[in-house]
This record gives sequence, structure tokens and C-alpha cells, in this order.
Amino acid sequence: MPYTADMRRQPPSADELRGRIPGWGADLDPADRPSVPREKREPTGAHWDFPERQPENAPRERSLEHKFLTPAFGTTTPLHGASGAIRRFAYRRYSEGQTPHWLLLLAGDRVDAWESHLRSFATRHPDNPITESGILAEAGRRPLSSRLGRNRADLKHAWMDPIIVGGPWAAAVVVAWLGVRRLLKPSPTR
Repeated sequence: MPYTADMRRQPPSADELRGRIPGWGADLDPADRPSVPREKREPTGAHWDFPERQPENAPRERSLEHKFLTPAFGTTTPLHGASGAIRRFAYRRYSEGQTPHWLLLLAGDRVDAWESHLRSFATRHPDNPITESGILAEAGRRPLSSRLGRNRADLKHAWMDPIIVGGPWAAAVVVAWLGVRRLLKPSPTR
């Protein structure tokens, strides 16, 4: 939980900590600290106890562990679509320390990628999976000599990368081809 000025539970006093933890506070006396000349005890000049809060124009995701959002937060990519619903659910339902939270965020990223691909088909420049995925670059830039004998961590899954990246696109092309073929196939007359 973040520190707020109205916290009910106060931290233990120096005497309590000294009695509980052997050696605690050994450097409290400035004469015992070698870094004292470098430390500057100047006032910060802050005119606030807690900074002004940035207005929250749209609901933002925040962890269950936190009482509120930080005073300033980014809004460059607001949540949208099915991926946004998945991410909101991850933040609303699971703590950041739980695996389902992160798995849902990963799923939200994958759904967002596919939403982006689908949106690109409605533009004049749709995604090109052959040139944008790097499949051609893998085959053309010394694929074996750049991987073998170099202790690369990605060597174990390198054979899967073209399948994972290109497989869904190939499947989409096959499904579209079968659909068009079915539509153009003359219906049998009886």
C-alpha cells in the first residue's frame, strides 16, 4: 500500500527498532557517519504534502494492491476492444502476484495484436505478414551460422518461430480460400 499522509499505522520508533534489531541505528549519530559532509539537509521546496492528481478522464487499470493511481500516469494507449476487456478483468480480479493476472495480460496483448491486424485490412495499407514478420530475413541472413555454436538462448525454440508467426496467417489464407471456393462452387441442381 502506498504511503499517504493520513496513514493510521505509524512506523515503529527508533527506540523500538533499536531494542528489536541488534545494531539498528548505528549510523544515526552524524559523527559516526562518514558520508555526512556530502549529505545536504536542504529543504526540497515542495509546496505540497502529496502532489496534485492528474485528472482521470477515462477509467484506468490499477492493481488491487494500490489504494489509488499514482499522481501522474500515462494515457498513450487507452484500453479498447476485447483486449481492453481482458486487461480490465485481469486488474479487477487478480493481484499482481498471481499467475492468472499476468497470463490474462499476455492474452490481452495477443488479442490486441489480432485486433490491430484485422483493423489494418480496413485501411489502404493492410499488414503484410511476409515482410513484417521477419520470416524472409530468417532464411536470408545466415540462419545456421548465426545460431549454431554461439550459445544462443533462443536456439531451442527457433524452429517454432516461423510456425508461430506465419502459421496463423497461413491458416487464415487457407480458410479464406476454402470460403471463396465454396461460394463460387456451383450448387448442384436436382
